[in-house]
Amino acid sequence: MSDLKYDTIIIGAGVSGCAVARELSRYDLKICVLDKESDVCEGTSKANSGIVHAGHDAKPDTLKAKLNVQGNLMMEEMAKKLDFPFKRNGSLVVCQNEEELSKLEELKERGKENGVEGLRILTREEALELEPALADSVYAALYAPTGGIVCPFLMNIAYAENAAVNGVEFRLGTCVQNIQKCQISDDIYNTENEQSGSNIQNKDDECNEKYEENNGKQVNGFEVITNQGIFFAKYVINAAGVYADEIHNMVSEKKLHITPRRGEYCLLDKNAGTLVSHTIFQVPGEMGKGVLVTPTIHGNLMIGPTADDVPDKEDNATTRAGLDKVLNDSAKSVKGIPTRQVITSFAGLRAHEDGGDFQIEELTDVPGFIDVAGIESPGLTSAPAIGVYVCDLVKKMMEDTDRQINPGDSGNLRSFEVADKQKSSGRLQEKENFIETRKGIVHFAELSLEEQKELIQKNPAYGQVICRCETVTEGEILDAIRRPLGARTLDGVKRRVRAGMGRCQGGFCTPRIMEILSRECGIPLEEICKNNPDSRIIVGTNKDRL
Repeated sequence: MSDLKYDTIIIGAGVSGCAVARELSRYDLKICVLDKESDVCEGTSKANSGIVHAGHDAKPDTLKAKLNVQGNLMMEEMAKKLDFPFKRNGSLVVCQNEEELSKLEELKERGKENGVEGLRILTREEALELEPALADSVYAALYAPTGGIVCPFLMNIAYAENAAVNGVEFRLGTCVQNIQKCQISDDIYNTENEQSGSNIQNKDDECNEKYEENNGKQVNGFEVITNQGIFFAKYVINAAGVYADEIHNMVSEKKLHITPRRGEYCLLDKNAGTLVSHTIFQVPGEMGKGVLVTPTIHGNLMIGPTADDVPDKEDNATTRAGLDKVLNDSAKSVKGIPTRQVITSFAGLRAHEDGGDFQIEELTDVPGFIDVAGIESPGLTSAPAIGVYVCDLVKKMMEDTDRQINPGDSGNLRSFEVADKQKSSGRLQEKENFIETRKGIVHFAELSLEEQKELIQKNPAYGQVICRCETVTEGEILDAIRRPLGARTLDGVKRRVRAGMGRCQGGFCTPRIMEILSRECGIPLEEICKNNPDSRIIVGTNKDRL
């Protein structure tokens, strides 16, 4: 059982959970990330626009506004440290008439109050100088030079990999079924002591005598029940996306409610990627920022999303009505969108909390449990700041000398392990060997001809092009598989190196990728999956092979 005991458990391996894990991995803590999916970046984080928001949309004095602006300011530095692609391309919010101009003024003033720099309102003529393809109906625009674009997959994976190399354990395919408050003796974290029956108390007063017999001291903690066994932790961080309310409600009497808000997108071929250079927003409404038009960090053009509340937290299907709305509304901002060059469509679910703000706090009725809930747009932008913010909350909990440990005290939070360190240092100890940076996968197509030749000489696998649409080589796929938290599925490879992201959407390269996965991972071809275990590609045997 010793391998299931942790100082901190993080539920959710999306970009918020992985950012928190990375920041906490600076410290001498035993940390575990649980996620029900088979890979990181499988929930809300996998299906979004990849926009780095400037911060003029969020209401002032909200946590969303604060972390949006801070995350934006941190993005460039984090992209360099963790080696994921980011570009500060700027954004425009366009209005259609003079009546809407006042809304741009409101956004400008809101942005200034939030601390966004460089905002200015452009006339139609000034906006056309930046974006000649703006629709004829565009009247004016709010220009935000600090807006940007990022790859959401590679950002999420970068944070996860860096956390993993710094000692964070990732247990994927682990679904949380229940969480119960319990009392844990300090010696449960001593790997030499496996007297689990005497070390865990879950609302059972009979265990108190055994605590005393063992001279054990008690701390409040959590018993996390999953499909992969029972995990124990002193602290739990809930970053479960659209399921964050269900996780929260397992432990708290103060209920949380999250509505899945579905957003549908269309992705166009790279031939359309130069139509605009900035991210073009419409005047925001009650349900979000409207349909946008933006280049992607990889050179495609993206339009969307819709905003529809749905009851099913797994309902990420696209609809005819939704895609029609995306195509029609995008034309209000940008003219000449080559809709025949749409190569795929997709939908994602945003975690909309009833209050509309990020819910990031230690629960007052459940000490040691931190919500990272209601993380919708601009959650991706805010993720670097969320990681630091939550890390500071955890440090404060652990270092608060006013919260002393007393058996049976509901306010008991500190671990004795941490308390012992504080006796000598007064604070949580940072690792001396913390690895600050990460080197990402080499993208062969972005290298010069000389660099390509040199790489092939070192490793001939880079001379074998597997995905012709995106010019992805076998060497890149092998790297994606062999890295920390390496790819084990087609989608896992796709998100790490873009094999299957091009015009044919994997029509030609899928069999080759499956062969490589089978060979490298020791998985039979018929067990290779698109993403989860229920998505096998091969479902039978041809007659001529019987």
